[in-house]
Amino acid sequence: MLSLEDISFVLKKMILSASGWRGIFACNGGEESNTEEISEAHRVITGAAACVFAEYLTQTSKQRFGGDTENFLKPLILLGTDTRPTGKAIIESMLPVLQDFGCEVQYAGVVAAPEIMAWARKKFYREPHKPTQIIGFIYISASHNPIGHNGIKFGLTDGGVLAAEESNKLIESFKSFLEIKENIKKIESIINSASLRLCESSSLKTVAFNAYYDFCNEVIWNGSSTIETAFKDGLKKHPLGIVCDFNGSARTASIDKEFFNKLGLKFESINDKPGQIVHRIVPEGESLDPCRALLEDAHARDASFLIGYVPDCDGDRGNLVVWDETAGKARALEAQEVFALCCVAEFSHLAWCEELEPAVRGAGSREKRAAIAINDPTSMRVDRIAEAFGVSVFRAEVGEANVVSLARKLREEGYVVRILGEGSAGGNITHPSAVRDPIHTVMAIAKMLTVRTAGNFAEDSSGGKQGLFEIWCNVSGQKEKFRNDFTISDIIASLPQFITTPAYSKDAVMRIKTQDHTLLKDRYQQIFLRQWESRKDQLQKQYGIYSWEAIAYNGMTETRNLKRFGDAGKGGLKILFTNKEGGETAYIWMRGSATEPVFRIMADINGANIQFERDLLEWQKQMIIEADNS
Repeated sequence: MLSLEDISFVLKKMILSASGWRGIFACNGGEESNTEEISEAHRVITGAAACVFAEYLTQTSKQRFGGDTENFLKPLILLGTDTRPTGKAIIESMLPVLQDFGCEVQYAGVVAAPEIMAWARKKFYREPHKPTQIIGFIYISASHNPIGHNGIKFGLTDGGVLAAEESNKLIESFKSFLEIKENIKKIESIINSASLRLCESSSLKTVAFNAYYDFCNEVIWNGSSTIETAFKDGLKKHPLGIVCDFNGSARTASIDKEFFNKLGLKFESINDKPGQIVHRIVPEGESLDPCRALLEDAHARDASFLIGYVPDCDGDRGNLVVWDETAGKARALEAQEVFALCCVAEFSHLAWCEELEPAVRGAGSREKRAAIAINDPTSMRVDRIAEAFGVSVFRAEVGEANVVSLARKLREEGYVVRILGEGSAGGNITHPSAVRDPIHTVMAIAKMLTVRTAGNFAEDSSGGKQGLFEIWCNVSGQKEKFRNDFTISDIIASLPQFITTPAYSKDAVMRIKTQDHTLLKDRYQQIFLRQWESRKDQLQKQYGIYSWEAIAYNGMTETRNLKRFGDAGKGGLKILFTNKEGGETAYIWMRGSATEPVFRIMADINGANIQFERDLLEWQKQMIIEADNS
């Protein structure tokens, strides 16, 4: 029988956040282990997580339907996993606990994260369901973490994971539950006495697949059959091919191939069998090399192949490689570039559909205000893009749940929020979706390439609708950069010029000893203030920095003109630098990761001076080291 100490030892090694509950689940403790086995402690912990979530849903039912138990039914919980080896063992620990609790459970096997979220959403909004039954989902994945890791994501029917506030409640209940010996004994008994045989339902997988397929069409076209027709018509004159290195992820069992082919896009893939994980999971750096080689091979055979993508294991994130016409080869895009491109595409989509038309034409205010919700380390290039379209920018702390919650709040306040996301992580969230999705990312850029002026509505820009790229060139004051035969390279070259530290590069990651981040940031403040006085003349002369402002990001809250840096706590802390005219020109940023045992830093600078970014980043690193050693 497991002791409280056994459970506590394992639990302390896990990271619990709104983005998921993660840790090394491989029973041999190897980060890169392929074993399917998990420890007895992990079995009990995951069973306890299932129990606590079922209780959370029951309490939500009571609040929604009234305290009388006759007025509501036990929860319906949808289950799915990515392709990590330990996924089935975790499900086998959860399922008997959920059944013992009396929940109705539907298990679809391997599904992508956006797929199970679309399934839950459709289950509530589109399919007939029992009006007094609460619906939730449990998804087993550690996202981009190494293969020996695993984790748990929880959500309801709004298309995303639990909001940060609700997630924190669940985490506290989970911790409290595992502090009671009798609870551990009960969960252990339920799991060990279970005789069930885990078997996913092919019919449920089909339901999830179809729900996701339909939802992607809803997201991409935003209810406009006109732009969908323009895309398909444009594709006849400008064929487009997509490649994918699935890397054995959950997307191998999802809609990608069928979805792209049905639209008329060409599609090729590698490592497309579930669990065929051949390189590190995080789609950054060297992980993009196989896809780059695949795109170069496909382009050599057929010049219409221009875009490639690599998802992480749960398939809610996908970074891109593109055919660079200028360089004559394929190249990987930085995460910040990908998000910026998607912003240009989706703002142009809104303008094309005339939801931003008054702002684009300079005809005064519009009835509907538009906004974008992003995380605190998203590059300021997005601010420049948004400004060109008349879109307001709002920032939240790192964490998809924070950004999604902020976007919902903005919509409640009357804003149109078409696109949101975390520029530092790449990809985008496109409303009404509430999760990143590589299909939406690829299709944003595909629309830019295909919805053109000539061939869709007019032979020139004066006779009809402008294409998406021409709209962007016009509103950003770059009319000279538009030409009818533009390429992806032309679109990228039109982006505001910034240099940003890649979030997953070695330079962006630090290991620190100080566990109290409030204390660390208080120490950092004293060091920064001292060094600012000694460096400010040099910074002014060399880089045009005249002033600074400290900003904290905690959840959805942005605190400007921060007086005490420690008030940022475990949230993000940004030092924003301005030039002589007060224009925002650069920033340095820090935050401890909520999903990995690391401390992340970065710098973002306006312009092309890479030494500027290097100098700021090195300064940031040295100040943090000094604060950590104080």
